[in-house]
Amino acid sequence: MSQTTSTKPPVRKRTLTKNRLPAWTPWAVLVGSLVVGAALSSLVGFHVATWALFSAATFVIGLYIVTLSVEGGRRASDRLATSLIAGAFIIAVLPLISVIWTVLEKGLPGLTYNFLFTSMNGMSGVVDNETVANGTSVLGGAYHAIVGTLLITFWATLISVPVGLLTAVYLVEYSKGGSLSRGITFFVDVMTGIPSIVAGLFAAAFFGLIFGPSTRTGFVAAVALSVLMIPVVVRSTEEMLKIVPNELREASYALGVRKWRTILKVVVPTAISGIASGVTLAIARVIGETAPLLVTAGYVNSINWNVFGGWMTTLPTFIYRQLMNPTSPTNVEPSLQRAWAAALLLIIIVMLLNLAARLIARIFAPKTGR
Repeated sequence: MSQTTSTKPPVRKRTLTKNRLPAWTPWAVLVGSLVVGAALSSLVGFHVATWALFSAATFVIGLYIVTLSVEGGRRASDRLATSLIAGAFIIAVLPLISVIWTVLEKGLPGLTYNFLFTSMNGMSGVVDNETVANGTSVLGGAYHAIVGTLLITFWATLISVPVGLLTAVYLVEYSKGGSLSRGITFFVDVMTGIPSIVAGLFAAAFFGLIFGPSTRTGFVAAVALSVLMIPVVVRSTEEMLKIVPNELREASYALGVRKWRTILKVVVPTAISGIASGVTLAIARVIGETAPLLVTAGYVNSINWNVFGGWMTTLPTFIYRQLMNPTSPTNVEPSLQRAWAAALLLIIIVMLLNLAARLIARIFAPKTGR
């Protein structure tokens, strides 16, 4: 019996992987860039910033040269553009990470139960001096500022959202491009860029003419903040309404639905996600304002629940006063701790507002079926 010998087919060269770098090449170039960057940074006095700068430049140039020598100019240009875009993203994110890290590091120790649920009523420099001398926990908190921030922001939102939403609906759904709509658009653009102190002076002057000079209440501050919020709400809502397909409107009209009901039941629910994001952006725009609130709401150490009478304190003004006018000029550490804790709390409130906006958008968004 003759034995058959099996012969292996000749190995063909894979054309798809020809002149292609392996997947680990960028990581290898990155490791080499870190080593070269450390060496170059040592020549001028080693520092983390110079090390990162030299390493990034070496990585971009090295990856471009390696790719150019193996894969050609087109692929090298693509990798170069990708590296530059990634570098720009990192540069944009680094300040945000630095701010969050600094606020967390300095604000977490002061974010205690006492800080959240007590005010500065009765707090003096003597108390802070005794706190530093005895090494006890810092007394006095921002409860009155938290209440003022929530109340003033609530009333500002209550004023701004209906006005901004209805204005945007008019511009998109009812205006015919006439002089009125052009005038509204022009003034909205002007209001978008006005300084916040101007809004505070406007509200203070307006209520001063009606109720007398030196009228400072939480509602006056809410009006000042609404002047800053309305343009943001109008612009964001207008853009969201414009991207709603006209086919949805025409289908509703074809079924005999009136225009106002089409807007209420079709157009607005379709754009509710973007509208909620715009409202949240407007709130985040004004919740950290300090100058207009000092002019319109003043500053007080006690709690005031009435926005229509008496001075009120907000978290931004609380931070400003703790930094610029410490409770104890000789021992500023307790005031600094309160200021950093209030800054962290302000960031947490803005984050919670964003989460609430996403939840509202998900609840009221139109349900889609298969």
